[in-house]
Amino acid sequence: MATVILVRHGRTTANASGVLAGRTAGVELDAVGVDQSVRTGERLSTLPLVAVVSSPLERCRQTADAIVKQQSGSPAESVDDAITECDYGDWQGRPLAELAKEDLWSVVQTQPSAAVFPGGESLGAMQSRAVAAIRRHDAAIEAEHGPGAVWAAVSHGDIIKSILADALGMHLDLFQRLNVNPASVSVVRFGAARPDVVTVNSDSGDLAWLAAAPPTDAATVGGGAGPEDSPRARS
Repeated sequence: MATVILVRHGRTTANASGVLAGRTAGVELDAVGVDQSVRTGERLSTLPLVAVVSSPLERCRQTADAIVKQQSGSPAESVDDAITECDYGDWQGRPLAELAKEDLWSVVQTQPSAAVFPGGESLGAMQSRAVAAIRRHDAAIEAEHGPGAVWAAVSHGDIIKSILADALGMHLDLFQRLNVNPASVSVVRFGAARPDVVTVNSDSGDLAWLAAAPPTDAATVGGGAGPEDSPRARS
């Protein structure tokens, strides 16, 4: 099976100021976010990525560029609207502290499957389009490059959390239990039997072991020995 690395964009000016950016144009990485993206690019530089797919928003494309620049090869680059940010509608561009006073806020926190943003989309619709897009890209990449292929998708916090929730078999109402920090890496393999969630919200450490560990559909009873070429095994 192929391996998809889900990368959240680095910190933005809106993140730093506590504003829900949504799909607002012109929201870019701040200085911290640029540094975060470079470090993530360094982590992924040990992996021969065959493709990098990005949300069309500036912050994701900046993060994707930082990843591609540090690849020794030339991964295919593309943009997919289906993994763009949630359409927060009338909530877009407003301070989070202000939004926390809205009745909908508690629904988003406790029953996300029932949340529909005024003038925007539902979290359920967001998850459906994002999961379908990631699975579509993953199947196409595996068909073209083989089961050992590794690729990256650069997207947004709620998008990645919803994809991880689906891969973990979690109801959308539980997806707020997951954390996905700026420029973090989460890794999933979509096997024939079930998805294999390899890591979630990782922001440090060597990732070369991902290429060294052959993917398999079978879960090892008892947990197995893990990859030989892991930072812990080398220490």
